[in-house]
Amino acid sequence: MPGNAVPPETILILGGTREAADLATDLVAANPRARIITSLAGRTREPAPLAGEVRTGGFGGVDGLVHYLHETGVTRLIDATHPFARQISANAVKAARLAGVPLDIRTRKPWERQPGDSWIEVETLEAARDAIPPRARVLLTLGSQHIGLFANREDVHFVVRMIDPPETILALPDHALVLGRPADTAAAETMLLIAHRITHIVCRNSGGQAAYAKIEAARQLGLPVIMVGRKD
Repeated sequence: MPGNAVPPETILILGGTREAADLATDLVAANPRARIITSLAGRTREPAPLAGEVRTGGFGGVDGLVHYLHETGVTRLIDATHPFARQISANAVKAARLAGVPLDIRTRKPWERQPGDSWIEVETLEAARDAIPPRARVLLTLGSQHIGLFANREDVHFVVRMIDPPETILALPDHALVLGRPADTAAAETMLLIAHRITHIVCRNSGGQAAYAKIEAARQLGLPVIMVGRKD
């Protein structure tokens, strides 16, 4: 390379969140010579367009991620995954150390209880399931892989919000399915809660703005939120 020119960066973003998408856009704009790659787990069938390159699917554990970092010439690794994606975050720490690649952790902060919030804070999804009172009407906003945990609550009506249609019929005995991403405003979420006569919300404390409107709507309506906290 002529002179003392600095070689362009190759930045790998472990993504899947709105913050990761915004970060990719900012990095592409700020580093026109850099190669920006966002890695997605592949759970969403048609993810929103992203700036830069996109790869989909797992790496095959720590060793697979180390191999990818070396093979692709990654000079910087950014973990901007969902706060509950603990395995890939743990793998990123180990792989970055083994590969000698700097790691930037961008995990978003959890939501904090505000005046007017009615939260029932629990540590696990199982505890959340058990905290639902009989005959409740629950907005369930969890990944499809967690829905089966609630199948034994035959005394509860669930409204399940998912981005993509499920590949198989949900195991829940009494439920309605709402397809789409979370609304951006509390007003829109309030309309959903009222239309389905929701009495409780079950969600994880994922933080960020993308799904916070439902928390604001619950506050305005005085609805309890069964909130699954993060583990250290």
